Amino acid sequence: MLKINIQKKLPTFTLQINVTCPYSVTAIFGPSGSGKTTLLNLISGLDHPDEGEIIFDNTVLYSSTQNINLAPEKRCMGYVFQNDLLFPPLTVHQNLVYGYNLKDPEQRKFEPTTIIDLLELHPLIDRYPRNLSGGEKQRVALGRAILTSPQLLIMDEPLAALDQTLKDRIIPYLRNIRTHLNIPILYVSHSVAEILQLTGQVMVLQNGQILAHGDFFEIAHQTNVLPLLEAHGFENV
Repeated sequence: MLKINIQKKLPTFTLQINVTCPYSVTAIFGPSGSGKTTLLNLISGLDHPDEGEIIFDNTVLYSSTQNINLAPEKRCMGYVFQNDLLFPPLTVHQNLVYGYNLKDPEQRKFEPTTIIDLLELHPLIDRYPRNLSGGEKQRVALGRAILTSPQLLIMDEPLAALDQTLKDRIIPYLRNIRTHLNIPILYVSHSVAEILQLTGQVMVLQNGQILAHGDFFEIAHQTNVLPLLEAHGFENV
């Protein structure tokens, strides 16, 4: 259960979010510049609101009234960026266990062998990032985030830089994470088709405001939401 009630003044608008996300996977959809990445950064602690509060599973991550602002490393979240940001001098295996080794043994939820099997990374273990394809790098970045034993997995357009063939290869791995690892996910994407392969629960942002939040097929027909979907290729067939 993630509860967000925050404000953050940005150069072109003020981000104002008041929402509760009880779902295993919540997708965040909206045009470029609508505040999606800023929202993820506020939740993860990479940035902080001007005021408000963020609560995850009864833990206060940020509260302007209580003067609480947990550091990113104290929030136990895994962040997968659009660009993989792997460590170039490290092998795939060294990248995977980097955060795992920083965790106390009693805090580790997953073993590297489990995640390597799940993401089919065995053939890549001894390679360096420079010798990986885009899809392979994203799988490694995903595995590295999971092995930090996050309580919440944040994904900011992780497939945006990949072609459709690579996207089709990665989506099943994301579904496996959703189904088998029991880690809640916040997933930002511009692709309606991509979102619907993972979840039906969508938050639609525009200019820092939530236009709609809930089941995709209940909100898609709304007059303020449908033009955004059509602009990104959504059609009735």
